[in-house]
Amino acid sequence: MLKKLPVFTLGVEEEYQIIDPDTRDLRSHLSKIVDGAKIILNEQVKAEMHQSVVEVGTNICKNIHDAKNEIRFLRSKIVELADKQNLIVGGAGTHPFSKWQDQPITDDPRYHDIVNELQDAARSNLIFGMHCHVGIENREIGLQLMNQATYFLPHIFALSTNSPFWEGRQTGYKSFRTKVFDKFPRTGLPEYFDSVSSYDNYLDTLVKTNCIDNPKKIWWDLRLHPFYNTIEFRICDMSLTVDETICIVAIIQAIVAKLYKLNMNNTSFNIYRLALIKENKFRAARYGIENNMIDFGLQKEVSTKMLILELLDFIDDVVDELGSRNEINFVHEILKDGTGADKQLAVFNETGQLTSVVDFITSEFTKGL
Repeated sequence: MLKKLPVFTLGVEEEYQIIDPDTRDLRSHLSKIVDGAKIILNEQVKAEMHQSVVEVGTNICKNIHDAKNEIRFLRSKIVELADKQNLIVGGAGTHPFSKWQDQPITDDPRYHDIVNELQDAARSNLIFGMHCHVGIENREIGLQLMNQATYFLPHIFALSTNSPFWEGRQTGYKSFRTKVFDKFPRTGLPEYFDSVSSYDNYLDTLVKTNCIDNPKKIWWDLRLHPFYNTIEFRICDMSLTVDETICIVAIIQAIVAKLYKLNMNNTSFNIYRLALIKENKFRAARYGIENNMIDFGLQKEVSTKMLILELLDFIDDVVDELGSRNEINFVHEILKDGTGADKQLAVFNETGQLTSVVDFITSEFTKGL
């Protein structure tokens, strides 16, 4: 039996909305926030394709407590720098009413190349996500874990849903961000690969045939990093609060640890067809946690909330060793109070004003800092 888990290090990236406090619309910060942040945070902050977006990333974190402290610090610093420019900051997968046509593109060769290739699919990609990297021993183990963890992506995604509005419309989805991103190539659930060599051959073929100029342009919901010993979960909407981000990150880390533990004990989790997992991903995007997903083992519909509680049972025997029980227990608050999307919709239903939804997003951003 496996006696002790290895250290599953964490890296978390968040993409923030920079907002005009008067109009509540997204507004370009003209790189001033990023330039100011680089003095303090070095490479932990960078511009994104649209000038109204700031991306931050933690250092490599030994555990969930380090990750929480870093995210708190990063959020606080960006709020402070934005305030100096008379701007405010919010966290959600989409802005409730901003139009992508009004948002300037960052003047950077990388983004010019993407826009040149993808045209309006790139220009309209005004979305905000949270990415979580989990460190693994080597890429061979990482590939096995990627194949098996794909099953759980809709469960994680459902908890993160936080983008019910798009360009001033109530979309009917709890996460419309994924629908926007679907226009990009090489997105969605990851393909199954039986070996690292076959995965690398796939990447090499795309580079050699000028489909991509570097292997990082694989934008799947979960990917084995082409250069580092990490797997990166990319499916989540940007969260309203630090507690939501950290809860989801802790669950991701625990899933990886549990699957690793099974593999080391010569037991592996079932691999299900992508065509089936796509059904659950659609349900998560459409309904968040408020409907049913499919239990493929039982071959029947089950309440999404029940499946998430079953996921908590599945990971329970690794949580204490990871030291993340308190952070994971916040999921019960999400199940009770709703996801970010549910809360945004509640504000809109009460006020009828999308500006009130923006006010809610920006006030939640600093909660717990």
